[in-house]
Parts: sequence; structure tokens; C-alpha cells
Amino acid sequence: MNTFESKVTIQFPADKVYNFLSDFNNHQQLMPENIQNWASTFNTANFTIQNMGSISLKVGSRTENSEITIIPDGKTPFDMELKWELFENGQETSVTFTISAELNMMLKMVASGPLQKLADHQTLALIPAIK
Repeated sequence: MNTFESKVTIQFPADKVYNFLSDFNNHQQLMPENIQNWASTFNTANFTIQNMGSISLKVGSRTENSEITIIPDGKTPFDMELKWELFENGQETSVTFTISAELNMMLKMVASGPLQKLADHQTLALIPAIK
């Protein structure tokens, strides 16, 4: 399993960050420009990655104020899991976003850079998205 991780500290308590992240409707604000045709509900999201294909995701589990796990909802080119972990420290929260992907050697060469960029983009976009 290949892991791509990004961390950020946000000046909000964990419950505020958790409430934002637990609703897939908010995740569009965290996506890079190459994400198109976004459609979401509280628990699911469907979108197209420009020049690649469509992906459907769903919330696999939620642990209040500490963790949200996202899994594929249907067929994907490789097995993957996305996880948001929250650690509150006073009035700020440390957020870790991890993408775990089962990549063969060829996919690893092609997808590693974009997956790490996605993880970094989402954590950095989280700071201005939470109000």
C-alpha cells in the first residue's frame, strides 16, 4: 500500500473542522481545478478528473470530532482509502489527510506525484474553506 500524507494546523476547534469535513457537499471547495462535474450528497461524491475518468466516493465511517474515512463507491482503477484525522489542542486542530492506494509499479510511477499534490492541495484549501 502506498501512502500520501499532508498535515496542517487550523485555528478552529475539532468539532468545527469535523462538521465541515463530515459533509461531502463541502469537499468541492477542497478540490483542484482539474475536478469537473461535481455532484455530492452528505455521504457521497461523484466527479470527473479532467482527461482521466470519473470517480465515485462515499463515507465509509465517521468518528465524531476525530476521523472520517472515505472509500470508493464502485469500481476504481486501484484500491484506495482517504482518511481525515483530527487532533484538537486547545483552540486549534491538527489535521492529517492520508490517501492510501494499492498501486502496481506502473501506476505508482504515473500516479504518485498527482496523489501527493492532491493531498497537499486539500489540506491547504481547508484553511480558507472553514469559516
